[in-house]
Amino acid sequence: MSDQAQIAFLGTGLMGGPMARNLLKAGFQVRAWNRTAEKAAPLAADGAVICQTAAEAVSGADVIILMVSDGPTVHQLLFEQEIARAMSTGALVIDMSSIKAKEARAHASQLAALGVAHLDAPVSGGTKGAEAASLSIMVGGEASDFAAAEPIFAAMGRAVHVGPAGAGQLSKLANQAIVGVTIGIVAEAMLFVEKGGADPAAVRQALSGGFADSTILQQHGTRMTTGDFVPGGPAKFQVKDMSNVLDEAADLALDLPLTHIVRDRFSRLVSELEGGDKDHSALYLELLDRNGLASQ
Repeated sequence: MSDQAQIAFLGTGLMGGPMARNLLKAGFQVRAWNRTAEKAAPLAADGAVICQTAAEAVSGADVIILMVSDGPTVHQLLFEQEIARAMSTGALVIDMSSIKAKEARAHASQLAALGVAHLDAPVSGGTKGAEAASLSIMVGGEASDFAAAEPIFAAMGRAVHVGPAGAGQLSKLANQAIVGVTIGIVAEAMLFVEKGGADPAAVRQALSGGFADSTILQQHGTRMTTGDFVPGGPAKFQVKDMSNVLDEAADLALDLPLTHIVRDRFSRLVSELEGGDKDHSALYLELLDRNGLASQ
């Protein structure tokens, strides 16, 4: 797909804003819309056309990228606001939101009936990855549509085609289960070593390069012990994603006990400890609370 492709980008918040900016840097023409208009406005300085409505943004676009909060919001935009009917026949929808796999499959089927192609392409990497154009992008859908969209994905990160419609969302849900459970054990490890008298920063250095090392240990372990919970990935979205994992697992007749336990801890962080808008590494605060320790 050439850089002359007209791209409509719907949802320019913490993640979508820098993703759209990187498309502009790569030379693509971008028409941007966000429900809260102030979040889209800064992209005008980078060359985006700011649209007042979603329908205005998608009209005549070759590619429509969605980066919104959840599956119901995607459905509402596409089929209740009926922006799908404002799209050109032959257009491609790339849904980069994190939603349920069964929702992605349903959206693909409904769009196909209107002559519009669909890829589900959720991302991992947080705001840092969005800003650095280093996102991991998991893509489900037709291989030919993926091939056509590769130049677009390349402007935002590294994309891998993982299977048919819905497979991208399954991959993202697997990612979120791994992330959530790993945050849980890193929180326990950081509290364990600190209360035992070791220096958490030195412990992280000692573990670097070993089997226990990870981005979560190094980045979120630092957040936990310094009390930096400015959101990159808000805890409320972690709850949503892990709940979606459990919903999909139930459809597959699977019991995922670790995912269930950690999802419930994130739910408590959000509902009882008012941590929904904190970074998901703030699960550390839930751990402090259940141990009767003051938060930092």
